[in-house]
Amino acid sequence: MAIAGLLSFILAPSVSAQSRHTNAVIDLWLQGKPVFGIYAPNENAQPRGAGGGPGGAPAGPRPPMPPPVYTEQGGEKLAMNPLYDFIFLNLEGSYDPAAVKAISKGIRSPKAVGRKMLLVRIPPIDKDGAELTKTRVKEILDAGADGVTIPHITSLEEAKLALSFFAAAKADVWSPSNPKGEKIAMLMLEDPKAVAQAKEVADLKGISILACGIGSLTQALGGDRAGAEAATQQILGETKRVKIANMLTANAQDIEKRVKEGFLALLMQGQTADDTIKIGRAAAGR
Repeated sequence: MAIAGLLSFILAPSVSAQSRHTNAVIDLWLQGKPVFGIYAPNENAQPRGAGGGPGGAPAGPRPPMPPPVYTEQGGEKLAMNPLYDFIFLNLEGSYDPAAVKAISKGIRSPKAVGRKMLLVRIPPIDKDGAELTKTRVKEILDAGADGVTIPHITSLEEAKLALSFFAAAKADVWSPSNPKGEKIAMLMLEDPKAVAQAKEVADLKGISILACGIGSLTQALGGDRAGAEAATQQILGETKRVKIANMLTANAQDIEKRVKEGFLALLMQGQTADDTIKIGRAAAGR
């Protein structure tokens, strides 16, 4: 059976039986089709080598990196690219709700090609605390995002806590238990203890995307890339079992493989992102 057909069978008995969603990504998932997105680029990024001495020689300690900048104009530019199904705004290291408003407004421009889903990653619960994270989930959704990503979930209990924030925000979260939902609740498992509880986490109601942060997990495993890959595949299996999506970063060398494996959300960055997405779309028959 073809991959697209198999995934369609896994995820939904019949897409025709489902109403169309405002969040168009959900309808693609219900057809078993992967979606492709890009990190919203920092518009204040310094070029490589900035701050160096003559000839590129070190010039003492580097000055602090300026805070990232995201604008409505930048969002509009992303909206005009027909390759993108979703935009991933990473605010984990520098939380800024104004950035969400700017990108959200930009990607809803009349010039937009299709409706892009906006996902926003916020700092983890164990960094700034439960109450602040709870406030941020609602703030991000109110600012126009389609979903929130909570990284570095440390345990089953913390996963339950994270999902309670979406309930408190009265978010209409899409999941197998709420198939007509529109918002996205994404949790990331990035340490060995959390991965060991992946089955129990996946069984929780109200998750839209469960993902393995393969880079962070590799670091947590002391550089064991093979171990992190095994954990990624373990979590992929759990998401297929409970019929939710799984997101992973990809590049030109592995995107065809990731499409065939069944990842339903693939995330790119950098100058080669568009070319990588073209390869992925071809592999997915899109």
